[in-house]
Amino acid sequence: MNEHFYYHRQQQTVAACASVQGFGYWSGQDVRIELRPAPANSGITFVREDLNNFHRIPVSAYNRDDVPRRTNIARYGVRVEMVEHVLAALNAHNVDNCEIWTNAAEMPGCDGSSIAFVDAIASVGVVQQHLKRACLHIRHNLRVGDDECWIEAHPHSDPEQCGLNIRYSLDYGTDTVIGQQNYDMSLSAETFDSELATARTFVLEREANYLRSQGLGLRVSTHDLIVFGQDGPIDNNLRFRDECVRHKTLDVIGDLALAGCDLAGNIIAHKSGHFLNAELVKSLLIEHGVHTELARCA
Repeated sequence: MNEHFYYHRQQQTVAACASVQGFGYWSGQDVRIELRPAPANSGITFVREDLNNFHRIPVSAYNRDDVPRRTNIARYGVRVEMVEHVLAALNAHNVDNCEIWTNAAEMPGCDGSSIAFVDAIASVGVVQQHLKRACLHIRHNLRVGDDECWIEAHPHSDPEQCGLNIRYSLDYGTDTVIGQQNYDMSLSAETFDSELATARTFVLEREANYLRSQGLGLRVSTHDLIVFGQDGPIDNNLRFRDECVRHKTLDVIGDLALAGCDLAGNIIAHKSGHFLNAELVKSLLIEHGVHTELARCA
């Protein structure tokens, strides 16, 4: 047993099957996913039911596929795409073991937030399982990134303290209406649902135009996510004044699910994206003596 792991609570899974459907933002392909109960110590696994062999892809930092602007995971050449929003909902609600059956590679974008997945979990509830959940207590200061964009992990002042605190600072400069935004929270299901779950994906109009020119996101409209023009959201309204930094915090929570265990400590991020978030997770696992995909069953 790794000395950095503690076992504070029972593992959990969804109590029954729950589905979410929509279309993938990047591919435009219709997709339906189903969250299914899974045994203790099995972790979160995506199952590609559209493939003949029902290919299984475990959620792990070591299975992350390096692509820009989203989190994909892959195994043996088969991938699932844009998994961060469903993982954020599962992570925030302490759903440790779950099979996510999908009939397409990309997860449904829905409204660009996690609320559809939160609602799916709430519709069936969660149940405790007979084994304890591993929690990695961060023992050392750790930083990945550079002076411009970075993310750090720090231990609690009390080494026995549980829980995860997250602070995120966003800076889009003075030439956009997004500007600078800051947000901090102590992670819980209640706080996630009330403050983060409905915060949506956002993009600048010039970024959206470029992606379309590359044949990406052609089915997405300004009603499916937030597109910022010179004067603010186009054909849409913000749900929070600081919705952008809230969504970036949501993304961090989803990417931290790649650890395969709970984390106890403090996460501080500045302009960090999916790549740096995942690099921090891998660095944390290696720093604390967990070197393989088995981290998901620590």
